Amino acid sequence: MTHLQILGRGVCYTGVEALKKDNGECCVTLEVAGKGDLLGFKRDLQEAFAKAVTEAFGSIPDEMIPSDEDIEESFSAPGAVTYHILSDGNKVGGAVLAIDEATHHNSLDLFYISTKEHGRGIGYKAWRAIEERYPKTRVWETHTPYFEKRNIHFYVNKCGFKIVEYYNMYNQDPHRADKEGLPGDGELFRFEKIMR
Repeated sequence: MTHLQILGRGVCYTGVEALKKDNGECCVTLEVAGKGDLLGFKRDLQEAFAKAVTEAFGSIPDEMIPSDEDIEESFSAPGAVTYHILSDGNKVGGAVLAIDEATHHNSLDLFYISTKEHGRGIGYKAWRAIEERYPKTRVWETHTPYFEKRNIHFYVNKCGFKIVEYYNMYNQDPHRADKEGLPGDGELFRFEKIMR
């Protein structure tokens, strides 16, 4: 099994052994998740999202966010690849990507870092590792709810995405027709990052 590791600014491929920088920074790696990992992945993802919803609205809706159906749809989408994000070999997050080998217009469908690991730069290192893993990508796309200020800051100010569309009651997301019951009435930003 190959891990993609990002160390400081450089990325390297290596075996299962984790490398650390001399200055003690954590080593962030990507590891492909197996089918047997998906139930735990889903639970951890929903737990991370629940904290953000609770912070924004004071409580979470009865249905988990994202729903089991939305997560499973991402897992089984054409070109889907699911990764665990590891910090010094420990699972601290995950990402689900949809990779289109023909157009190289790829999407980050789901991305999370455990709330216990926020503020350590792991998300940025993981994103850089994803970019390095898919160097032929022409455009990256992702979405986030309008109330997720932390995510908006991360995608725009850290990762270089641009907000290209705002989905709301006047401009509905054609891929997500039913948003009833979701916090914030299902309002989302769509982001793109054009790769050079």
